[in-house]
Amino acid sequence: MIDINDITVRIGAKTLLEEASTHIADGWKVGLVGANGCGKSTLFRVLKGELETEHGDIGFPSGSKVVFVEQELTGLEMPLLAYVLAQDKEQTGLLARLEEADAAEMAEIHERLNLIGASSATARAAEILNGLGFRPEDMDRPVREFSGGWRMRVALAAALFQPSDILFLDEPTNHLDLESGIWLENHLRRYHGTLLIISHDRNILNSLCNYIVHFDNKRLITYSGNYDTFRTTRALQQEVRVRQAEKVEQQRRHLQSFVDRFRYKASKAKQAQSRIKMLEKLETAELMEDAAATVFNFPEPDDLPPPLLTIEDGAVGYDNMPVLKKLNLQVIDNDRIALIGANGNGKSTLAKLLSGRLPLLSGQERRLGKLRVGYFAQHQAEELPLELTALEYMTTLMPQETEAKIRSHLAGFGLEREKALTQIARLSGGEKARLLFAAMTTQRPGLLILDEPTNHLDIDGREALIRALNEYKGSVILITHDIRLIELIADTLWLVKNHTCKIYDGDLEDYKKLLLNGDTFKKTPKAAPKPEKPKVDTRRQKKDLTTQLRRIERELEKLGEQKAALESAFQRQMTTEELIAKQKELSLIENKIAGFENDWLELGNKLEQLIGEI
Repeated sequence: MIDINDITVRIGAKTLLEEASTHIADGWKVGLVGANGCGKSTLFRVLKGELETEHGDIGFPSGSKVVFVEQELTGLEMPLLAYVLAQDKEQTGLLARLEEADAAEMAEIHERLNLIGASSATARAAEILNGLGFRPEDMDRPVREFSGGWRMRVALAAALFQPSDILFLDEPTNHLDLESGIWLENHLRRYHGTLLIISHDRNILNSLCNYIVHFDNKRLITYSGNYDTFRTTRALQQEVRVRQAEKVEQQRRHLQSFVDRFRYKASKAKQAQSRIKMLEKLETAELMEDAAATVFNFPEPDDLPPPLLTIEDGAVGYDNMPVLKKLNLQVIDNDRIALIGANGNGKSTLAKLLSGRLPLLSGQERRLGKLRVGYFAQHQAEELPLELTALEYMTTLMPQETEAKIRSHLAGFGLEREKALTQIARLSGGEKARLLFAAMTTQRPGLLILDEPTNHLDIDGREALIRALNEYKGSVILITHDIRLIELIADTLWLVKNHTCKIYDGDLEDYKKLLLNGDTFKKTPKAAPKPEKPKVDTRRQKKDLTTQLRRIERELEKLGEQKAALESAFQRQMTTEELIAKQKELSLIENKIAGFENDWLELGNKLEQLIGEI
């Protein structure tokens, strides 16, 4: 058991934890959650011994092997596979001892090597590296040749390969693509030790964790169950506390009313004093602190006729060298598309082509002249003018707009007055991401292309983005490793593989199975198959319902304009016949509006129910 007893942790003048305690039993899989900056990663540093507590103590089980993902790699000249193998210190030490061991000691060493599975170590290390996206030809490359993001994968592979009783992972999917994330989730599900994981990926927290430790007002509160269970339990607790607070406030008002009426009457003075004491003893019910809600508000685009974009027999690449060929793709109004396929297959290249940032090397492209595209990529944060405030930067993008209009646009992405006047260099990663969203939507784009939009967003921020994208009336193309984002937004999957892109005939569950079974499905005997119920295509249903809702909203807008024009007509003089005709016309329009509104509500309820089932 990991015992965290009454610890107080401060960074400078900021208190992150104050007399906080929790106890984690052997074999638990625990998700650490809380608002950005609450101290989750700092607690990992404390558990690792890099940071001391001001008060309290921490205890690990005696003799347990504790593994963290290293942030700084050493031995960069070593080949990749050899580097990972070297992280098993016991095996490395035993192999070194073999060179000088006598016969008796050699037998003992071989026995121990067999016991720890040394003969399969190379295969296990290669399997982990392959699962994290490394290719067979990468195994002999020196670690120093890999970029920063890939080195983080190396560090993760090293941690997963080491024998451990307790494993700590801090945002392990941040540098992974969807495919590697699916592999990691499946790998960790089979881990038998104690797992502590910090993650903003709701899918990971739901599928892996059986306990949640929440950072709540400088304390650590443990909840049984996965993340969704934690949210439900916490909402119920908050509801109880609100009712308690209302009950206490009602009692306070009643006592205060008695005191105010009879305080200075001699016959009631004793009773009034008694109630004053009761007032002093009343405890205010403490409500739970919740992080400020994240806001995304995508401007409504213009209606555009389909198709928005068509590519026929296209090829795209760099320096006249094609990365993708034989592209035959079409984007229509209200399409919701997710690009899937391993990193390096060309997803970002395709996104740049669709956004207009890369031209075709060959083939034909037809794009609506009025189509405006909003393009989001994480690397754009590095190109922001750090010396400007958010308001100053947005003013350069919206030079014709008033300051009030620019402030309103920023507020639509959660950047209120204080953040709007903050220098960009001082904004957090999540705030910079929201600024990029604000910047990409200044022209009310009809197509959003989002390349890893969630990397710097916490769980609440990701949920806000999902809500906003579902309300957005344009088309969306996603590249993301966040499975929940794909499940709740995408209606269609495009698979980028083998130097081309094609519509994937299946859903995300099918794709997971494909990956976990090595690109082939496990086939079961076909003898006496049970009749299956027809599979409901929820993605198609969601798209159809959304399209119908959009059509009704457009009709309601037209009818509203007609109604307003008729009502203004009553302001002028009319004959009795004209008045009767106008009233009939108005009544007809009002009946149409009522009918469309009923249809809109019914379809909206169906869509909410469908999204809830996904």
